[in-house]
Amino acid sequence: MKSFLSLLALLIGTTVVAQQKTRTQNIIYISVDGYRWKELFRGAEQALLTNKKYNATSVEDNLKRYWADDIKERRKLLMPFVWNFIAQHGQLYGNRDLGNNVNVRNKAWISYPGRSESITGYADPAITTNSHPDNPNDNVLEFLNKQKGFNGKVVTFASWDAVSRIVNRNRNGMLVNIPFDNLPGNNLMEAEQLASETQHYAPKIFGDGERLDANTYEMARAYILAHHPKVVYLDLADTDEYGHEGKYDEYLEAIHNIDAMIGSLWQRLQQDNFYKNNTTFIIVPDHGRGDDDQWTSHGSSIPHANDTWLLVMGPDTPVLGEVKTSQQIYQDQFAKTLAALLGFDFTSQQHPVGDAIPTVTGR
Repeated sequence: MKSFLSLLALLIGTTVVAQQKTRTQNIIYISVDGYRWKELFRGAEQALLTNKKYNATSVEDNLKRYWADDIKERRKLLMPFVWNFIAQHGQLYGNRDLGNNVNVRNKAWISYPGRSESITGYADPAITTNSHPDNPNDNVLEFLNKQKGFNGKVVTFASWDAVSRIVNRNRNGMLVNIPFDNLPGNNLMEAEQLASETQHYAPKIFGDGERLDANTYEMARAYILAHHPKVVYLDLADTDEYGHEGKYDEYLEAIHNIDAMIGSLWQRLQQDNFYKNNTTFIIVPDHGRGDDDQWTSHGSSIPHANDTWLLVMGPDTPVLGEVKTSQQIYQDQFAKTLAALLGFDFTSQQHPVGDAIPTVTGR
């Protein structure tokens, strides 16, 4: 009888697996598009900060806001929550000055392939452009959505419309909110209604396919507090857009604002008994950027655009702070690591999946 049930489960495509006990019951997974490791670990770069070509803001104002001679103070000016809180309670990987390396494994070094690698655990060589159609590869979000207690509790909020193809909502039917979708339902809380409404009033400065991160954050936060999803993928994109436009001051402001959003969300969820002390935050980019005048670009022809990073903070993750040991991590390891923090082993019959990162999971 047991063999028959196992065969039946295989035939109908069910992917329900045994869950191991972990303290993490919820995940907030945040992607920050095209954010370089240099600004994260070194703070603002002086040569770019003082170059009038890349800044509408005055050099004096830029220096006053983001510059300190000491690297540790400088990076705190840019990301105070990361360096005053996550560094004290979590783990930070990717400071290449210390020999701690995080990289994408895919060869394209652009947005769709990078995001896909992170959530599928697989650097698919067939995915090489941002115009790729619906992602054929299994991803960890839909895997979790099939587990007991998680169905309908895995959601995505994205500033870039291509994320609907990357997560493949046409296949899995999960909530993937992209620009300029309104939140579904007839009995929405007032904050949800307002978030849906105000996104349409904000300027479409990056075009019809992208909304400002502030609007994406507002919608995600309103939904989280109203419905208590267990896994949230929050995809932010202002950093990459300002980078491509060569606006270093706006790029830095976007980073500073994202740091504030992350801190505000963490503090608010710690006031909610559903999330308090049982939620892990995972924060990653999808790719890096070039150096010097190539900081505006990324892709396989741009050196160092494959250099990335990883931040984690939660009840199962040992406090290591800024990891200073020599190490190599790849982004195809993120998906299995995310599942492992919830007590699951994410695998796929379609493709290989990168190994979990044991220092993150504590196992």
